[in-house]
Amino acid sequence: MTALVPSLLLLATLGSGLIAGLFCVFSNFMMRALAWIPTPTGIAAMQAINRAIVNPAFLVAFFGTGVAFALAVLLGWRQLDSASLAWAIAGGAAYLIGGIGVTLAFNVPLNDRLASADPDSEEGSAAWAIYLVTWVRWNHLRSIATLISTLCSIIAIWLANGHG
Repeated sequence: MTALVPSLLLLATLGSGLIAGLFCVFSNFMMRALAWIPTPTGIAAMQAINRAIVNPAFLVAFFGTGVAFALAVLLGWRQLDSASLAWAIAGGAAYLIGGIGVTLAFNVPLNDRLASADPDSEEGSAAWAIYLVTWVRWNHLRSIATLISTLCSIIAIWLANGHG
């Protein structure tokens, strides 16, 4: 086996773990903290976070992890044993569906709606109340999915290195 497939699996594992950590931070205390402050301030803070996160470092980590998983599976198809490959596929699927898919299908549209909310209006307050419940629910799902993805890729690496 060339070093490329294990390197890609390692990059995917690190990226998935990084993104899982980010999602878990938001699920476990960031959104709770934003809910505790006055509504207009919470809305404005989340609007600023949503603008700031769309940057090259985040985009490379977020989408690059998906690319690393896809390449590891495609190139590992003939190089990995069946158990390692199965765990790599499971990790990649969890990341692509639960991390990227949920983000694009649910969290981003909610962010887009919040971006147009006036923090000082009644409509903004109503949108914020819904956002805090709905966005966090989807974020919990992508937190779990990326944690599972990280675990699966760790197992794939472990098995590929002759353990098991």
